Amino acid sequence: MSTTPRLPYLDKTVPEAWKALNALALKVAAAAEAAGLERETIELMNVRISQLNGCSYCLDMHTRLAIEAGATVQRIAQLPAWRESAVFDSVECAVLDVAEVTTTLPDPQARGEALAAARQLLGDETFAAVEWAAVTMNAFNRVSILSEHPVRLRS
Repeated sequence: MSTTPRLPYLDKTVPEAWKALNALALKVAAAAEAAGLERETIELMNVRISQLNGCSYCLDMHTRLAIEAGATVQRIAQLPAWRESAVFDSVECAVLDVAEVTTTLPDPQARGEALAAARQLLGDETFAAVEWAAVTMNAFNRVSILSEHPVRLRS
């Protein structure tokens, strides 16, 4: 048993900041919808970002939301190998590429090349919506990881 005191939940300790992050998420979701992005695509992106960040709380939540949005278990299972998989279309691949670049921030040349290719395929409005969605998901991951939000077993 650990004697280290549990970290405070950031969302409970500074609820005004949590409300602001949630308000941002609503604006970003509206922008993604206005840009024509499917909810399933956004949720697959959220799962992939949460995998990269190792956020168990967000993985649990967004896997469930992805399934509710129509994602299959096969597609969710293929996310770590999406580049080698044939189950994602070109738009989904561009979204996943933006998600990974936004999360891992590779060197400027690799980052620029990946983002330019995604922007060319998606167009400015959709590309910007995807970038904002990825930035926002990364913020939620960090809040949950730093707060040590627990994953509750569901039956």
